[in-house]
Amino acid sequence: MTSMTHDGPQITGGVDTHGLTHHAAVIDTVGRHLADREFPATIRGYRDLLDWMRSHGELVAAGVEGTGAYGAELARVLTAAGVTVIDVDRPDRKTRRMKGKSDPIDAYAAATAVLSGRATGIPKSRDGVVEAVRVLRIARRSAIKARTQAMNQIRGLLVSAPAMLREQLADLDRAALIRTLARLRPGDDLSHPLAATRASLRRLARRHQALDEEITELDCEIGPLVKQAAPALLELFGVGPETAGQLLASAGDNPERMCSEAAFAHLAGVAPIPASSGRTHRHRLNRGGDRAANNALHTIVLTRMRFDERTRTYVERRTKEGLNKKDIMRCLKRFVAREVYRALTSTPTRQINQTDLAPAA
Repeated sequence: MTSMTHDGPQITGGVDTHGLTHHAAVIDTVGRHLADREFPATIRGYRDLLDWMRSHGELVAAGVEGTGAYGAELARVLTAAGVTVIDVDRPDRKTRRMKGKSDPIDAYAAATAVLSGRATGIPKSRDGVVEAVRVLRIARRSAIKARTQAMNQIRGLLVSAPAMLREQLADLDRAALIRTLARLRPGDDLSHPLAATRASLRRLARRHQALDEEITELDCEIGPLVKQAAPALLELFGVGPETAGQLLASAGDNPERMCSEAAFAHLAGVAPIPASSGRTHRHRLNRGGDRAANNALHTIVLTRMRFDERTRTYVERRTKEGLNKKDIMRCLKRFVAREVYRALTSTPTRQINQTDLAPAA
């Protein structure tokens, strides 16, 4: 009778992440619950969590909830330690109603999802230039939203402003209006509505100018980073720094985690969804995926439909075949997603001619 020695049983980990604590659990190769424990969400806590998991055996993989939020740093620590990290969605409502909800239950569910193969997504690494682009774009998007709000408030005040002030500003374009309002002198007595309106408009105009400067500064910072991260992406027709930045942020620093262009199409919400029934055979638009990435592809398609002769020829041909504009744009967005995927993954892009637009349908 012979015996075999092993370094330890193979185990799979699962982590339910929160702002201040993470709850970890481990299961064996047949799904039996071995142990669970809570750790603080700190650097020391992440290392203790990893050591605790490995104390139960050979850690094959770890399923982590919220790798884009509370679990981002934990995912980085585990990946740096050589652990395969799988992004796990939280349990759906039906499962929570049937099995209840608690931190240990969620942690074991994350481990089980990895072991069963139900969860297979590789999380974004969030450790390179693309992550820098993403965080800077958050500030830019916030500044644009605030600038738009300031402009809407200016126009709203002008609607009900005294006629003397309203007529003085009636024929000015946006830039001249902001400059004029920023130079208003309301006076010291703000008890009069005219003076108070001038003071409010001046503050809003100066806020608009400050946000303009902030957006310009951010554009100067983001542009070189986008070019550094994906110069091939900016060479595509209709792709500018803004759309390229969004597509990079959606793909992450490790776009190779997407195994094919079809996976990227699903990520961007441009993979056609079957909508056939009986003798009707058709596809419909996919309204899932990353809507910001979908919007970036939509912007690129609109630009090409207006300025790219090849795309305009394709639109005319498909229109004669009976497709409506929505279906034509679906086909074009799928085609652009194919080009974007090749640029993001540095796949050599062959020369694409007019006939290559047909497979996009």
